[in-house]
Amino acid sequence: MTLEQIIIMSILLIMLLLLIWGKWRYDLVAMVTLLIVTIIGIVPASEAFSGFGHPAVITVAAILVVSKGLINSGIVGYIAGLMNKVGENYLLQLLLLVGAVIICSAFMNNIAALALFLPVAIRIARRNDKSPSLYLMPLAFGSLLGGLMTLVGTPPNIIISSYRAEALQIEPFGMFDFIWVGGGVALVGLVFILLYGWRLIPQRQAAISNDDLLKEVDYITALQLTDNPRIELPTLAEIEIVSDGNVAVISHVRDGEKQLNPSPNNILRPGDTIIVEGEPDHLQEIMDYFGLRLAEADKLSEKNLTSDQISVIEATVTPNSRLIGETASSLRLRAQFGVNLLGMAREGTRLSKNPNQIRIRAGDVLLLQGATETLQEVLPILGCLPLAARDIRIGKRNRLLSGVGIFITVLIVAVLDIMPVQIAFMAGAAAMVIAKSLTLREAYESVEWPIIILLGALIPVSQAFETTGSADVIAQFILGLSLTAPPWATLMILLGATLLLSNVVNNAAAALIMAPIAVNMASGLGSTTDPFLMAVAVGASCAFLTPIGHQSNLLVMGPGGYKFGDYWRLGLPLTLLVLVVATPLILLFWPL
Repeated sequence: MTLEQIIIMSILLIMLLLLIWGKWRYDLVAMVTLLIVTIIGIVPASEAFSGFGHPAVITVAAILVVSKGLINSGIVGYIAGLMNKVGENYLLQLLLLVGAVIICSAFMNNIAALALFLPVAIRIARRNDKSPSLYLMPLAFGSLLGGLMTLVGTPPNIIISSYRAEALQIEPFGMFDFIWVGGGVALVGLVFILLYGWRLIPQRQAAISNDDLLKEVDYITALQLTDNPRIELPTLAEIEIVSDGNVAVISHVRDGEKQLNPSPNNILRPGDTIIVEGEPDHLQEIMDYFGLRLAEADKLSEKNLTSDQISVIEATVTPNSRLIGETASSLRLRAQFGVNLLGMAREGTRLSKNPNQIRIRAGDVLLLQGATETLQEVLPILGCLPLAARDIRIGKRNRLLSGVGIFITVLIVAVLDIMPVQIAFMAGAAAMVIAKSLTLREAYESVEWPIIILLGALIPVSQAFETTGSADVIAQFILGLSLTAPPWATLMILLGATLLLSNVVNNAAAALIMAPIAVNMASGLGSTTDPFLMAVAVGASCAFLTPIGHQSNLLVMGPGGYKFGDYWRLGLPLTLLVLVVATPLILLFWPL
């Protein structure tokens, strides 16, 4: 090996370890990797940021915008709403839920499809007195299986298609070139889950209702201003300021009239009662400072914390949420966004400590109180997804004809190869905004910028991995280990290696790393490249073993009450099934 090859492989190894460690977010790791290989001269400075104009990056961004427009059109929400009418048969419920999310995931972002059916699945579980864990893991895995079927179903498919065009100087994979293998794998996966896989799902007690999150709390207290206050006519904002944000006012009661989520400018008068949340030390601090005393209050429940204008809703924290690593106090959640954090659950367990002092993690379930309209606007900004529709309607149901019409037109243009996929979908994204299927602000917010940064940063790194000959070195090493094995076994080894890698790093990163190796393995065997690229596409999108393998898995972890080790119970046999089913399908439709 040359010195340059040793350097690039060492850097990639360190990058993989950092991605597995998870201390730094994957987009930061990718950008730092790009900067290092550029500074040391492996990637020319003039090409360092060429990845951000790459067709794969443009296509992924455009698809995310088009997916949001499709959601706003109401058609997918209508389909999700029909699921509420299914009967009490668990397997029928599972068939319809997982089948619907598979179909939707084939044509839109996996996370967006899962987010639409997540509240529906939880509502069905509660209505039938079942644990949501029986529904949510199959739903998450279904969103991954659905993405296998089309070019736009998942970023790895887009990456592999673009890599085929660049590395081999031939046409990229078409819109439905993936369906022969991906559709077969998705169908077999669905049948397995329905016939036997559901028995492997751990039943966790995750059906935590809003009232459950408020039980036996010692951080929510009623306080009354005495007739001789130490500070005359304090405002509610002053109470929160004096406590340095560690005490939040949930309700303000005067002469028997209750005001929920009151304005910070409300003036507190003698005899007024406020419901506050905070640790005992902080409560004692404001009691001493303002002359407050403990007061009697009704038992906390969702009923006495809501009104016609105020709602309480459960929401799960998405992997890209701005809340991760922060506390409600440090974010000044009430002051900045007008919402109160009333309770929190993690892995199906209610956290009894004051939630405002707990650092939030991806997958946590939050109980939020605020004005109904405010919650509808704030949840997407915070990066949270509602777990039950209740009185809040997330997503507009108008503009159905224009939204669906634009989407179908884009698909037809892409399938008939009238224009490149990235141009077709970017034109569709622009048309969605012009037709008011979504606002310009929604368009920008719908793009998962960490994924875009990851792709844009790692594409030049992947190209350097190929041009330095490093990918060929690894490919020859793998081939050397399987000298006596037939080509189909080598293909299966590549698929298995990609499956394992995608469970510990982002699926797009797995595709970018494995694609050059796949091409060089095919070259070493004197085989066609397509079956090896198809193996990478399938393997990179089937992360069933861990919650960190894909955002869909992490998204259901909190609402389902799953532990880290729960995923392999269903995920391992499903992964082995993918390995066994995908290999002959690849060989059948993409011969060596």
